[in-house]
Amino acid sequence: MAASFVADIATGPALLPVPAVLRALVAPGSDPMMDAIVHALRLPIAAMALLVGASLGMSGAVMQTILNNPLASSYTLGVSAGAGFGAALVILFGAALPLPEPWAIPLASFIFAGVACAAVAGVGHLRGATPELLVLAGIACLFLFQALLSLLQFLASPEALQQIVFWLFGSLTRATLPKVAIVATVLAAVLPLLMADAWKLTALRLGDERARALGVRVGALRLRALIAVSLLTGAAVAFVGTIGFIGLVAPHVARRFVGEDQRHLLPASAVMGALFLSLASVASKTIIPGALFPIGIVTALIGVPFFGWLILAAGRVR
Repeated sequence: MAASFVADIATGPALLPVPAVLRALVAPGSDPMMDAIVHALRLPIAAMALLVGASLGMSGAVMQTILNNPLASSYTLGVSAGAGFGAALVILFGAALPLPEPWAIPLASFIFAGVACAAVAGVGHLRGATPELLVLAGIACLFLFQALLSLLQFLASPEALQQIVFWLFGSLTRATLPKVAIVATVLAAVLPLLMADAWKLTALRLGDERARALGVRVGALRLRALIAVSLLTGAAVAFVGTIGFIGLVAPHVARRFVGEDQRHLLPASAVMGALFLSLASVASKTIIPGALFPIGIVTALIGVPFFGWLILAAGRVR
């Protein structure tokens, strides 16, 4: 992950020597031009890739645990679609808002990601709610917000439509150090809360009835976990747009290394998510030399084959 972080800073329209990048990171001041490129332009992008990847990887692990579904993630269950709808809403009607657009879009994305999670959590409070019902509620949210997003795209002017599509592609180029600090703060606040419930989440993998027999309040645990997922996903996609499949792929790879114990799976999923998105950031700058390929397309090209493999593997298990 550290090597990918340095490579992410080194790659771009102008390829920087790795030793010069390391000097600029460790001992800035020797080369003002290099310091400006590294610290002002490329460091926020590389740091945002790590933080967003970690947030999405951890949220995916939590979703797969509380829903007992290997195909669950914030992207496949509508949370990211809700964030995309919020961003499109501001792009289309943002002129009437008191906030400037660069901050109104992340705020709306964060709010509607929370709305999507709240809808799933509301279904969870119904009598007899099961993980399968929560998955169906998430899929319903996905289609609802995608339909609403399509409606906004239909109503948008060509200029607004271009902005919406660019946001939905996902891009790290809008990253700044203040935005990096916000995502880092949310991640640092949510991680200890999830780790405090690590044993209960591990017990939940045994099934709802066994978890209750071990003293776990399953409904309250799912509600806390969904709130954590809402915070992580909302903060992650608010500044970079929709980035799919990191939350799906990272937990499965981490699980192969550390197993189901959530004390190890949660941080391992965060590390794998950070690594994958950092590598995708490097790839997005090298696919077309001199141009920035949308990172959301890169992650989808990686995630879709993996998603299909999971479906086929689940079919073979049955």
